[in-house]
Amino acid sequence: MAITATDILFKLSKNTGPGNSSAQADPNDSIGGFMSSTQITDATLHNLFDVVTGDENAASDVEYRCFFIHNNHGTLTWESVKVWLFSETAGGASAAIAIDGTGVVSATSASAQAERVANESTAPSGETFSSPTTKAGGLSVGNIGAGQAVAIWVRRTAANTAAVDTDGVIIRAEGDTAA
Repeated sequence: MAITATDILFKLSKNTGPGNSSAQADPNDSIGGFMSSTQITDATLHNLFDVVTGDENAASDVEYRCFFIHNNHGTLTWESVKVWLFSETAGGASAAIAIDGTGVVSATSASAQAERVANESTAPSGETFSSPTTKAGGLSVGNIGAGQAVAIWVRRTAANTAAVDTDGVIIRAEGDTAA
């Protein structure tokens, strides 16, 4: 049976391993390390980043989060995966993404599955952030085998703009399946 949307899971990161072994209760601590068992709640405000406060907005605060894309299919490889910013709320904070340098890993690895940064204000080292807005221009992950995952970093930059009630970004990932 082909890979379907229900086989591809978006999960928060956590400090300790092994991967996919325990939950991450606080999205604000999703700053790399290992894949948690906690799926990101789709279409919900603050499911990865907290509210931008007035002071953070005025200071053009930059924060980072790390999440994983997990191929939970039992046997098939998700092929030629691309990741991009599908939509972003106009007039609010801006987003950029990067693939963690660790690359595609086993979802249950006991070795670090992504870089872990000191806090949400610390940029991961070595990653190149960009803001692709189409699949064609998206970041190329490559293939994600059955039971594997890849870490994606998100950089949110406040822009000292007027308040936006539902500020956010939708990140999309698509690939092919052999069956």
